[in-house]
Amino acid sequence: MKMEITMYSDEYFMKEALKEAQKALKMDEIPVGAVMVNNNRIIARAHNFTEHLTDFTAHAEMQVYTSASGYLGNKYLDECTLYVTLEPCVMCAGAAFWTRVGRIVYGAGDEKRGYLKVSSAIPHPKTAITTGVLEHECSTILTNFFRSKR
Repeated sequence: MKMEITMYSDEYFMKEALKEAQKALKMDEIPVGAVMVNNNRIIARAHNFTEHLTDFTAHAEMQVYTSASGYLGNKYLDECTLYVTLEPCVMCAGAAFWTRVGRIVYGAGDEKRGYLKVSSAIPHPKTAITTGVLEHECSTILTNFFRSKR
């Protein structure tokens, strides 16, 4: 019997990252979620945890890099894809450089704090970048969160 492998889309994995953003929202964290995918499988999930840890470095991406590296037993994530609901900040894009993550897919751009505000060269040169996946859904959860804080 031949096993069929289902290939999931960027939209599928971004929906999984959005589930993580919803978890952050319920915890009153800035609703950003991330998943790390290797061989079409989610190997790590995370969301912002900065308020609960009182740690500005506890962004969803930073959490998922650590978890994925632990799962793989390797600090390099060059065969992985990071799905994150918001454009990574300079810190998270810099960490992506060091992990050599193969691909970054994000939903909403971040005009105020996204890495593109500084330089498009922050992630590793071999890292492929895809933007705007489920952009509306990703930006809506953030807009609603910040609106509720005003």
